[in-house]
Amino acid sequence: MEFGIFGWWLLLAALFQLSSIHGCLREEREALLQFKPSLNSSYDPSTSWNTSHGNNNCCEWERVVCDNTTGHVIELDLSYYNDFELGLNASLFIPFQELKYLDLGRNGISGWAPNEGFERLSRLSKLEVLKLDQNYINESFLSSLGQILYLKKLYLRNNLLDRPINFPISELKRLKNLQELYLDHSNIDKSFLHKVGVMTSLNVLTIYGCGLNGSLPIVQGKQSCFHKILLSNNLLRVELNPFSFYFVGLCELTNLQELDLNHNNFEGILPSCLASMTKLRVFDISSNRFNGSPDLSPLPSLKSLEYLDLSHNYFNPITFSSFLNLSKLEVIFSDGNKMVDETLSQRRNLDFQLKAFSCSSCSSTKSSRRITRFLHYQFDLQVINLPHNNFSGQFPTWLLENSTRLASLNLQNNSLTGILQLPNHYIPNLLVLDISFNNIQGPIPTNFGFVFPNLKILDTSKNDFEGVIPFSFGNLASLQFLDMSSNNLFGTIPKNLTMGWSSLFYLRLSKNHLSGQLFPANLSLTSLAALYLDNNHFSGEIPHGISNLMNLDEIDFSNNNLLGMLPRWMGNMTFLSGIALAKNQLEGPIPVELCNLQSLNFLDLSHNNLSGYIPSCSNWFEILHVHLNKNRLTGPISSAFKGCSNLVTLNLRDNYLTGNIPDWIGSLSSLSILLLKANYLQGKIPFQICLLEKLRLLDLSHNSFFGQIPHCLSNITFEPIYTKSHIPSGSKSLDSYRQISDRLSKILDFEMYFYSDGATVPSFDVLQKVEFTTKNLLLSYKGDILNDMSGIDLSCNKLEGEIPDELGDLSSIHALNLSFNNLTGSIPIQFSKLNQIESLDLSNNNLDGIIPPQLTELNFLAVFNVAHNNFWGTTPERKAQFGTFDESSYEGNPLLCGPPLHKACTKIQPPSDIPTNDKGDEACGFMDLEVFYISCAVSYMTMLLGIVAILYINPHWRRAWFNFVEVCIFTC
Repeated sequence: MEFGIFGWWLLLAALFQLSSIHGCLREEREALLQFKPSLNSSYDPSTSWNTSHGNNNCCEWERVVCDNTTGHVIELDLSYYNDFELGLNASLFIPFQELKYLDLGRNGISGWAPNEGFERLSRLSKLEVLKLDQNYINESFLSSLGQILYLKKLYLRNNLLDRPINFPISELKRLKNLQELYLDHSNIDKSFLHKVGVMTSLNVLTIYGCGLNGSLPIVQGKQSCFHKILLSNNLLRVELNPFSFYFVGLCELTNLQELDLNHNNFEGILPSCLASMTKLRVFDISSNRFNGSPDLSPLPSLKSLEYLDLSHNYFNPITFSSFLNLSKLEVIFSDGNKMVDETLSQRRNLDFQLKAFSCSSCSSTKSSRRITRFLHYQFDLQVINLPHNNFSGQFPTWLLENSTRLASLNLQNNSLTGILQLPNHYIPNLLVLDISFNNIQGPIPTNFGFVFPNLKILDTSKNDFEGVIPFSFGNLASLQFLDMSSNNLFGTIPKNLTMGWSSLFYLRLSKNHLSGQLFPANLSLTSLAALYLDNNHFSGEIPHGISNLMNLDEIDFSNNNLLGMLPRWMGNMTFLSGIALAKNQLEGPIPVELCNLQSLNFLDLSHNNLSGYIPSCSNWFEILHVHLNKNRLTGPISSAFKGCSNLVTLNLRDNYLTGNIPDWIGSLSSLSILLLKANYLQGKIPFQICLLEKLRLLDLSHNSFFGQIPHCLSNITFEPIYTKSHIPSGSKSLDSYRQISDRLSKILDFEMYFYSDGATVPSFDVLQKVEFTTKNLLLSYKGDILNDMSGIDLSCNKLEGEIPDELGDLSSIHALNLSFNNLTGSIPIQFSKLNQIESLDLSNNNLDGIIPPQLTELNFLAVFNVAHNNFWGTTPERKAQFGTFDESSYEGNPLLCGPPLHKACTKIQPPSDIPTNDKGDEACGFMDLEVFYISCAVSYMTMLLGIVAILYINPHWRRAWFNFVEVCIFTC
């Protein structure tokens, strides 16, 4: 057959077309190369935009996508370049005439190059998707927006302007082809919702977390094409009723498929007009104030529903019959609502098979404490979330047998008991298992690791498990998070665990009875970031193998029996931010190598036998809390913490520190807790302490400070402050929940976020705790109680002079202890202004005068002690709190009379000769070191001379002694 002239023309055209798409077009390649000098980024993916190595095909460059047929650039991603130095030159985009997708997000763009503004983008006639997330978008940007006539998707999320954006309605009208608009987490003018109707093609609108408030406006314009509206995390409010005028606008959107109104202030019953939304697939009204009965609401009429979230509202108890006819329903979230389990006949009529069911804190008081039997008839579940319900009985093995595709099972904080029984077959799909905070007993099944081979998150904490950790746990190769704390486990950590968990980043075995070495020498826990082995019986030295865990961020080995010295290699673990090694038997000096840990913010080495000087660490820029109390540290404080301006807690009590409080103490501007009790510090209390405006707990007791109490202490407010108990709580996200969300999103064909109580873990899960003496007791303070506590303890020193009147201005202080000093003068009347004071101890001084009767106005005073002073006159009137104080509060004042003392008042005369109180040192347990050393030497010499004298006088004892010495020499 003859090919023909027409056939040859077709062949030539095809060859020409093939040759033209060998690479990108020259003018577009050159335009990309012009972009490169204007980009400024620490991470520069445009490094591949280079022709020097013969790579002329820009279609192969990073972030560039070309059309396979024409070779034109159709997608360009310029996000995350951080900054455009002189503003963005929009004319550089003009060569890309076929461009359909442009991402300029996350660049902080705040303007354009002169005369090359946003309007230049209007020449990109085929641009359909424009992303401007996380920039400084203002009205000047938006004034040219309508010129991009064929734009279909516009992203303006996370706008960085702190003032509301006002969208010009004239520009919105020109966006006739815009189908999707994303404004999440941007500050937009609340009038915007009144303008939405002018965009006639818009069918997706998301305004998540934009701070909108007031009433929900009527959506105006012809918007029947809307199929997705997201208005969650705002402050919108409407009191709804069946004829609610405001909700009618939404109800007219009959083609709507997704409606998300969660985290607003809507209240009332669901309006009946919702029944007209027959195509609605996703309905989320969680975290509002809706009430009424779902049975009588329009919910049963929404036959297309696939996803329903009613969580955290005020509905009447929900029955499963409410969803009887919703055959397409696949997800029910009803956290915080009460649900009623129904009879067997009702349950059998349910037509749907769920993929996910969440019912946290939803157990009805009228129902039994058994897990809802409705789940017996669900066989396709992938997520079951039932925490905080007080369910009783044994672990529900049938849930695992019924739903073979189950990916997440959360039964946290119930009352499950008995022994943990597992299915006979393995469950390969389970990724998350949380049975924490129950009462499950007995050993962990030996085949646990074989039944759940792909488990990524396991939490069995706060139960009564006993026995050893099963060897089969080594089979959990995908494990990322393991918490088995607060059980009764014993034995050692199996060696195969530390060799096979390469994905594990969180391990918590605290509060068990585990023993032996912490870890073997060889570790393969290369991803481990958090390691908690506290409150066990581990012994031996800290193993060197831990030094190989270079991603380790936090360790807690406190309250064990660890021996030896603090390892110097710990200073090479540069990611360490938290170290807790308290209550062990560690000894030796604090390694100076720890000063290399620039990210360190929490250090607790208390209750050990550490000795030597405290190293001076000028690199601890992030340090917040330091606990070195109850050790044998010596020497002066010198410059140990100089420059640590973020330091909140400095606990050095119960050591052997000497010298003065350094003057640089005033530069610790964040210091809230300063505990130096029971050392050998001396000198005057420096006035620089008064510069610590955030100080809330000051304990300088049991030292040898002398001089007067600084008057400027009244400059410190001693008001509550949360930073005292705060430990940085940046959290780590568990990607297993993200994986489950992605899986469900694909099944349900919409983006879904599944969140559980265990979806994140705190960066350092240790509770800040300090001890402070108040009300004659040494008490531990932690959490919110620590935040509220404030006090000064200057007792058992050698302070003299009068009590400053200014201390009466400390109206927020809870405890003040000035006992066992040499203070003179009277009690300031201003002390009646200590409105929050609970404990006031002025005993064992040389105070005199009358006790101010105004002190009876202190309504929170629980402990009051002025014993062993030289007060005279009558005791305060026995009313309010002063009616509770007994004789011990006033004893040792010979000239004081009145109840509760057994001395009646006659004619009151001022004392003529006041005896001096000189028993403070003895009562406080002070020991003069010089006298101690001299007495020891004298005692030793006396004993030695006595032995020599006896041997000299008695020859029989002398011969026996020399024979004994001779025998010892030869036998040894």
